[in-house]
Amino acid sequence: MMTGYHSWRAAIRIARRDAWRFKGRSFLVLAMIALPILGVSAADLTIRSAELSTEQNLRREIGAADARFTDPDLGGTPLLQSPNAEQYNPVGDFDDKPYPDGHGDIRKALPPGAKTLTDTVGSAKLRTTHGLLSTQVRELTTTDPMTKGIARLTKGRFPRNINEVSATTQFLKNSGLHIGSKVTARGLAVDYRIVGAYELPSDLKAEQVNALPGALLAPLGKAIKAQGLEVGYQSSTQLVSVPGGFTWNMVQKTNKSGITVLSRAVMLHPPADADVPLFQSKDWNNYQESSAASEQLAAAATVVGLAMLEICLLAGPAFAVGARRSRRQLGLVGANGGDRRHIRAIVLSGGLVIGVASAVVGTVLGVGLTLALQPVLEDVLGQRFGSFNVRPLELLGIALLAVLTGLLAAIVPAVTASRQTVLASLTGRRGVRRTSRVLPTLGLIAFLLGGALALYGSTMTKQYAVVAGGSAIAELGVVALTPALVGLFGKAGRWMSLSPRLALRDAVRNRGRTAPAVAAVLAAVAGTVAVSTYAASSDAENRAAYEPSLPRGAISMMITEDAGRDVATARQAVAKTTPVDVEADIARISVGKPGCSPYSDAEGCGRYEVVVPPANNCPLWENDANGETPKFSKAERRKLADDPRCVQSTVYSGIDGGVAVGDAKVLSVLGIDDPAAVKALDAGHVVSFNKLNLGKDGKAGIRLITDPTAADEASAKGEDPPGTVKKFTTHQVPAGTNAYGLEMLIPPAAAKAAGISTLPLGAYFSTTSMPSSAQQQKLDSELAKTGSSVDLQVEKGYVSKNSIVLLSLSIFAGLVTIGAAGIATGLAQADAEADLKTLAAVGAPSRVRRTLSGFQCGVVAAMGVLLGTASGVLPAIGLRLTEKRSALANYQESIDAGSGRMPVPHIPIVIPWETLGLLLIAVPLGAAVLAALVTRSRGALSRRAAT
Repeated sequence: MMTGYHSWRAAIRIARRDAWRFKGRSFLVLAMIALPILGVSAADLTIRSAELSTEQNLRREIGAADARFTDPDLGGTPLLQSPNAEQYNPVGDFDDKPYPDGHGDIRKALPPGAKTLTDTVGSAKLRTTHGLLSTQVRELTTTDPMTKGIARLTKGRFPRNINEVSATTQFLKNSGLHIGSKVTARGLAVDYRIVGAYELPSDLKAEQVNALPGALLAPLGKAIKAQGLEVGYQSSTQLVSVPGGFTWNMVQKTNKSGITVLSRAVMLHPPADADVPLFQSKDWNNYQESSAASEQLAAAATVVGLAMLEICLLAGPAFAVGARRSRRQLGLVGANGGDRRHIRAIVLSGGLVIGVASAVVGTVLGVGLTLALQPVLEDVLGQRFGSFNVRPLELLGIALLAVLTGLLAAIVPAVTASRQTVLASLTGRRGVRRTSRVLPTLGLIAFLLGGALALYGSTMTKQYAVVAGGSAIAELGVVALTPALVGLFGKAGRWMSLSPRLALRDAVRNRGRTAPAVAAVLAAVAGTVAVSTYAASSDAENRAAYEPSLPRGAISMMITEDAGRDVATARQAVAKTTPVDVEADIARISVGKPGCSPYSDAEGCGRYEVVVPPANNCPLWENDANGETPKFSKAERRKLADDPRCVQSTVYSGIDGGVAVGDAKVLSVLGIDDPAAVKALDAGHVVSFNKLNLGKDGKAGIRLITDPTAADEASAKGEDPPGTVKKFTTHQVPAGTNAYGLEMLIPPAAAKAAGISTLPLGAYFSTTSMPSSAQQQKLDSELAKTGSSVDLQVEKGYVSKNSIVLLSLSIFAGLVTIGAAGIATGLAQADAEADLKTLAAVGAPSRVRRTLSGFQCGVVAAMGVLLGTASGVLPAIGLRLTEKRSALANYQESIDAGSGRMPVPHIPIVIPWETLGLLLIAVPLGAAVLAALVTRSRGALSRRAAT
């Protein structure tokens, strides 16, 4: 044991001395191993620090309170809830009666002696230095100790009277205001002074102002109602503090009043599932935890394994360079009694020393950078860390990966060095050893097995994992086959000139150093080609499936809130900032109070719908008198899928119901050339873009519904909803006209004559040229000043998002290729020094040394790129074939289920020839030129070692 200890100690000392002597090579390998360790350790620290404990989550949610009471709007109906209050169900059977709805009474559910604090959240449009900013308003007495932890004061103080507010730092940043500024809500003639800045630890991006209860939302709501507008949604909860905490029994008692409770005591000490009535109810679906976590773990393990393989393939030749340059030293060890074990120990110790150094450097830098960049990381994540959570065992495991990677990278060079005889090592001779057939045989078996598995997955199953796993096995097989494949490339040397022939011969004769470098290039290029092929194919699929929402270059702008009072300002902003040619103003139909939004279910608000004649409705989607969908056989569903009535629209106009109120300019902007339609609009007639909307009399109908609840009940029974139907003389445009989702266009005069109320909605704009990025940014800024939620669309056609991805992948593969080829070239120069001296001695031109070095690098790069390209295309094709089978199967299942006609899936396979050309030509050529440029033309002429 002592002998082994002392021999390893000596080996490590020799390896440490060599690493220090050859700092450039040591730093290169250290950087290759340490950088991934740095990234992984920093990611581990960031993820663990961002994970909040239950107590930390509770402090940010309920502060120092014992519980938060929330009304789920079930009308006070008793309910059952989960311990975390995220899931709940009302008690009872509601199959034959309306589902409970309405406000409950939190006050009645409060236990005796409880201390409460109201927490109300709403929204308001606040005037800033830039215009109007839609902001969340929170009315909570943040000076109360019960709220400690919910908001963190960063400057100033929290409000103490009704004319003061505090604001989040994000709001102050975006609004241009500061502490001491006055802020006013739109529609309310009251100024509020900002007295402090704070942040929400779990939402650093929140734009929020804090006021005392009743100071802002109540007067603002009263002012908005006085203007006939709809008040935005507000929610109120109660923070509750009781002596002894809020137990699970107390939570269940509160649930009987229809109120959910988030309790600190319950969250810290949750009850068993058997004690949770919700989990035991017959209607509860106990969804098992998905396999997403295990799939992510498997994906992470695969990525780590491939990264380690890539590093080993890159670092292995570097250790081989060191072993080759130290062969005289290793020979002296053998001459003084050392055996093969000692030689292997010395080379392996080199990997151990570099691995340990990489582990220490990567881990220390990861911890230091994470700590230094903590504010930046928190801003990116949008939340504060719970604590700086360092888990030593996890960091130790990550560091051990670096040590393991260094050892694995040094195994092959260690075995190769130990097989050299002492005489060969001392004299510099290179023995000739036949290549083992075991590894190529195993590689061939793995390649065939993986290929068969990938073929089975792409043709017989819909499991992507089968294709991916088979492709990975096949690629590992190709890596194992690399030495044999390198030998096959040598047959091409007979047709080459001197320098490339020498380079290729040298690469084939010394496969021990060539194969790892080629395999490293192969792995990187294969991944790049696979992802590039898949991305290019997906891009072609998305391009074919893309349907424009407007003619190219056209703009649509719509606002549905606040009765359209900001529409005129928004129209002016579009006209001022973009090259507008034609502006077509549009309005929407309004039913009920003017301030109602199109989708509002508030009291006094209604809606409209296009009256489709019963004969034009798709039978697949109609309910009978019992409220049930008629049953059809699979053959009948497939037949009805080809019925024009059952065609699903794939373009949405952005207008509720698809009915716009406007004039002939709308036709002009949408590119609809129909003189008869223009004439019909001028005559006050409606223009229809869907012939299914017309009855036998050629007229279209609009039903005005003032009672949405009754309409929903009638529709569920298959009956016509109650409401007033307005009939219009209608012109139908020719079939095939693209109206971009519009169903009808009603001229303003026709709407007025029919007694239909309208509200400004927005406009369509045609442009003389495509709006530039600068113009669109300026437009976004101008629209943001309105404070309204603006639906803006600029039709630019299909825009690929994969071009930058493909370029990045190509650059990555190129860097790996040049790095691997450069390492192999350095080793080749160390091996070929005797040949270069011989060439110089016999009078070879000085440029031969430079060109030979360039061709050596280019040969390695070319072989790796060629093999990697072939290996990468096949997995991508397999995945696309699997996707095609899956998409077609899902399409047929949807048809058989009665979904109607949908576009047939188009899953093309596209080879990215530009990317492949860049990899196959530019990368090897660039590697060769770079190697030639950094190589000296003249070497020192000295005695050639005996061979």
